[in-house]
Amino acid sequence: MRRKLFAFDIDGTLLGTDRQPLESTREALKSLRQQGHLVTIATGRSRFMAQDIILDLDFSNYVLCNGAAAFLDHEQYYQNLLDQDELHRFASEVEKREIGLAYVGLDDVKKNNHHRRAQMVEAMGSIDFEAPEYDVNFQKENDVYQALAFYDDSADGMFDREFSKFRFIRWHSESVDIVPNNGSKAATLLNLADRVGIAREDIITFGDGENDREMLREAGIGVAMGNALPHIQKEAKIVTDTNDNDGIWKALKELKAI
Repeated sequence: MRRKLFAFDIDGTLLGTDRQPLESTREALKSLRQQGHLVTIATGRSRFMAQDIILDLDFSNYVLCNGAAAFLDHEQYYQNLLDQDELHRFASEVEKREIGLAYVGLDDVKKNNHHRRAQMVEAMGSIDFEAPEYDVNFQKENDVYQALAFYDDSADGMFDREFSKFRFIRWHSESVDIVPNNGSKAATLLNLADRVGIAREDIITFGDGENDREMLREAGIGVAMGNALPHIQKEAKIVTDTNDNDGIWKALKELKAI
């Protein structure tokens, strides 16, 4: 048996709509590990936002912040931080437009201004977190792996040309992730696979969101959840059932991985 790399998004994939993992998902992860495969999370969440899931599902490997940080056996071996000068310039621009902005470190998130609190509350509440507290000096004292800007899709694309060092990835109707333009879940997973000697064709990824598109497309086998939007499903080789209906278990059975 060849060792494979299995990577799972969290929200909408590992977790059901009740924000809990299915028992079939727990059993599937256990089976993959018993066979000796490398099993990792690949999420837009930072470490403190993913910590409960990491502990509950016994993950020792995790790709965080849309690929900006990666851990193998709980040891960080990779980081890709936001450019500080570009971030300062972006903060000035969103201040003029009264757009909410927060900075994300591995173990904390702080807002940089006081704009659009209602949107912050709604977006952060969707993943069971409160709106971040204000800290104007956070980026001076901490590594910033990604940022969160709070605006709806009517402003999508507004900053792309002016801030070419960044990528803007929508994760909620009221918020986008801001990540380094040269980074992604896909790029970091490919780096991880190369590091541990796993061939690209032996990478299997599971996801449902905009930030999963590349890893679904670039993996040996990309599996889109049944709850993913149609344009996300088109990036995958397999479309499984939903995150509430044993989607992970069914796909792994189809692949004869469990």
